[in-house]
Amino acid sequence: MALPREPRQKMINIMYLVLTAILALNVSAEVIEAFKTVDKSLQNSSANINASNEVLYKSLTDKLNDDKTKLQAAVWQPNAEKAKNYAAELVTYIDNLKQELKKGAGLTIKSDGKEDFKEDNLDASTRLFETNGEGAKLKAKLEKFKADMLNIDPKIKAQFENNFPVSTEGVEGKEGKKDFVTGYFHMTPTVAALTILSKFQNNIRTVENQIVSYCHSQVGAVEVHMDQVGVLVGQNSNYLMPGQELVVTAGVGAYSSTVKSNISINGSPINLVAGQGEYKTTVSGAGKHTIQVSGSFIGEDGKPVAISKTIEYTVGIPGGAAVMLDKMNVFYIGVDNPVTISSGSGWDKTSVSMTGGTISGSGSNRIVKVTQVGAASITVTADGKSSKFDFRVKRIPDPIIKVGPSGGGKMLSNVFRGQQFVRAELENFDFDARFSVTGATIYFNNPGDRNVKQITINSGNLAPAAEYMRTLAPGSSVIFDNIKVVGPDGVTRTIQNPPGFSLY
Repeated sequence: MALPREPRQKMINIMYLVLTAILALNVSAEVIEAFKTVDKSLQNSSANINASNEVLYKSLTDKLNDDKTKLQAAVWQPNAEKAKNYAAELVTYIDNLKQELKKGAGLTIKSDGKEDFKEDNLDASTRLFETNGEGAKLKAKLEKFKADMLNIDPKIKAQFENNFPVSTEGVEGKEGKKDFVTGYFHMTPTVAALTILSKFQNNIRTVENQIVSYCHSQVGAVEVHMDQVGVLVGQNSNYLMPGQELVVTAGVGAYSSTVKSNISINGSPINLVAGQGEYKTTVSGAGKHTIQVSGSFIGEDGKPVAISKTIEYTVGIPGGAAVMLDKMNVFYIGVDNPVTISSGSGWDKTSVSMTGGTISGSGSNRIVKVTQVGAASITVTADGKSSKFDFRVKRIPDPIIKVGPSGGGKMLSNVFRGQQFVRAELENFDFDARFSVTGATIYFNNPGDRNVKQITINSGNLAPAAEYMRTLAPGSSVIFDNIKVVGPDGVTRTIQNPPGFSLY
């Protein structure tokens, strides 16, 4: 378009053109992520192909040392080594190009060692491959690689000349076919240029694999030598009850150290040492659970072989198990003693019995009743296996004697005069147990009166002592003695430390 003469308007128009160009060239985050995904896939593929190649090289070396195959191997093993060297040299060269490309896009190394560069930079690839001429060099090296590989042997040339995977032809576009350098690297985002370089490396490894496989086929099949051994262990069950038999099956497994393998358990990669790995986890949640084991190894044909296995285990409730405190494993006479019994075998396979008392109820929740001080035991039999649990049998502690709010000591005289009962209370006791006062002797002593009044009661009711209680004044004292109480066990007991009250 024609630019206006007025400087300000000219500047605005130029800025518009620049902005339009930037918008047209902008690379979205989604496109960048797509290139990164493809690049990673290509690198993984190259690594797998390289692992397959190593098996072939090892097999060729073994055949070279075998009297039956050494004559043929002497011809083809060196050819395979040439292919290996040609491929390794070119792959290394492209790795160096990748590093130069990242540097051109502002490469920095973070504190965690990860690389950081402008993945959407459009200038780095143009500058490296066009301006600095590395694109032409790469093309020349790819063409030389093709020639070198085909010229290893006439048979190899005849086999692969018409379908060689590495090509330096141009790239078809909307405006026609572009040459190698322009088509691949002109104004190409850095992440895309890296992916293209990974593609060439993958092609190189593929050619290497095809030619080495051909070399090997001229000698014989791949032979994988089992040069390492390890212990293989299995067990008959992952759920055992106390007393059940555990059967462990052990054996020796042989494997080849040249065969690349990997194992993951529940998605977590396992580090293999001497062909074996270990996985640990803390189980929880009753019932059946599974662990997925998967992995792969390189087969005899040099290709990855996937393996998978599901391991099942069960988390259960330990049958007949219990936890008790040594100082508190006590049953009390006269009250219901609740107990909880667990059985992982199911109650149809579990029986419960008791000595030194009786146990009632069903399932996990039972009630124990005892009548004599001493010892008692509960036996739980699950799946024919018995577990015995011992307990002590004790009397309920003596209650505290109280009048009104007080268990003895100082008390207001008018508060004491208003009381109608003396009672027996259990304090800090977890069972619902009650005691009744069945008798006591009470002594009253008023200030200035040398005669001590005495009265006997046959219950907790203080009505028989009402005449003396009305005369109580500050300075009086009241003492209870020979207090009889009856608890849940029905046995009458005498309180050893009866209370006294000093009124004020």
